[in-house]
Amino acid sequence: MTRLNRRQFAVSALAAAGYSSRALAHDSPPPHDHVMGGTLTAGLSGANTSDSWDGRTHSDLFMIASAMGCVFDCLTENGADGTLQGELAESWEASADAKTWTFNLRQGVTFHNGKDFGADDVIASLQMHVAEGAKSAAKPIVSAITEMKKMNDHQVQFVLENGNADFPYLLSDYHILMYPADDIEGAIANGIGTGMYRAVNLDPGVRMIAERYDGSYKGMAHFDSIEYIAINDNTARMNALLTGQVDAINRIDFKTEALLRANPNLRIQEVTGNQHYTFPMLTDVEPFNDVNVRRALKYAINRQEMVDKILLGHGQVGNDTPIGPANPYYAGNMEQLAYDPDKAKFHLQQAGLSSIDIDLSASNAAFEGAVDAAQLFQASAKAAGININVVQEPSDGYWSNVWLKKPFCACYWSGRATEDWMFSTAYEAGVPWNDSQWDEKDSARFQELLVTARAELDPARRAEQYGEMQQILRDDGGVLVPMFANYVQAVSNKIGTPNTIGNLWQMDNARMAERWWMA
Repeated sequence: MTRLNRRQFAVSALAAAGYSSRALAHDSPPPHDHVMGGTLTAGLSGANTSDSWDGRTHSDLFMIASAMGCVFDCLTENGADGTLQGELAESWEASADAKTWTFNLRQGVTFHNGKDFGADDVIASLQMHVAEGAKSAAKPIVSAITEMKKMNDHQVQFVLENGNADFPYLLSDYHILMYPADDIEGAIANGIGTGMYRAVNLDPGVRMIAERYDGSYKGMAHFDSIEYIAINDNTARMNALLTGQVDAINRIDFKTEALLRANPNLRIQEVTGNQHYTFPMLTDVEPFNDVNVRRALKYAINRQEMVDKILLGHGQVGNDTPIGPANPYYAGNMEQLAYDPDKAKFHLQQAGLSSIDIDLSASNAAFEGAVDAAQLFQASAKAAGININVVQEPSDGYWSNVWLKKPFCACYWSGRATEDWMFSTAYEAGVPWNDSQWDEKDSARFQELLVTARAELDPARRAEQYGEMQQILRDDGGVLVPMFANYVQAVSNKIGTPNTIGNLWQMDNARMAERWWMA
């Protein structure tokens, strides 16, 4: 019943025949320290005209912050300090093999339509992700549950196909929102959740407005209302902040950072997490189905140049694995891939090629500077006989028309709090967001280790397994991860923020509506 960090939680099942955790107090600033009221207005990127309150479809900050961070709740949440906390779950416990998990739900919680929250809502909300025809990035999480049992109105038991020491972390996934079981379609249409704010209006790709919900089990929200304005263009976002149209923006353009820092009415927040910028290639499409072509591309990219010129130092080089320095089993001692045109040429020759022509789709919707990064890649790869044609794609619709569709493109990931969460979301064979389409044929050992490590309770053995998986990705994987990028965002001095800012997602783990206040 003690406060647990990521490492402690992962090994907690070693302690005894079972494991339990009491939910921690919800993050909020000291009550004497801020003013209640006012409107938080933020200019956010990551909006699309196809946006809705359906958590299964959320893929970028605008809707993550609007839904999980404002109007809806999950069963658990990641605290700003990295600890796992209870949200709609009050406590949980596991069997010794981490296959059976029992969650005790908070009592006295109501949805915005007045309906009481309970076990039926949990089961119905999870079943959405495995319903026939559902396209949910959380499908691999929910499909691992073989049985959901309602023990009583405020207790649910999950039986997993295999043991998973990280399971409570997975239930904090921003796709797995809790909806009222008797009217899920209505809740998606109208934004009916249990969050601290009640939806007033969602204009997809334009703005979201919400107002304080006085019946929140979390207590009184700090702001009267929340307004998130969709501003995908980085220059427009910066100008909106400088002119006072908005109080905060995400993803500042590093080239104009000095201008923001010079303004005495603003402050910059920079946090180091697991956000990484990537170039996934579809490994079931020629020429990327040849591991030697993939290896040639790995040696043809100048990672340090990208960190220096795209991130302007706000990050570090990547090693073609999504596991970063904030993860508990990060393989920091693994040999770093370096730019080496001669090695790239060698691997091209191993593939029977002297040169190759490749299209690379990019848009700054993928990450700030993605087009410039693609052009740097184009320049560095030329020396190896790799001719990259950079295709500049429109920002709107990038995630629905380019990512997962075009054979080679730019992408970004926030990373995840645990290795299994990251791997099972984007690298497990057959999952919806496996953006390299890396399957058992190409990665039998990786897929075997994924299942084994998930259920492993010995931390030393788990470290070995996750270390081997990172090495397999570095050498053979279909995703180039040239850099890990810090989150850099800007906030008006009119807004108060806690001392610790969350680093799992942008804007304080997307929970600024809950955690920030009028200064």
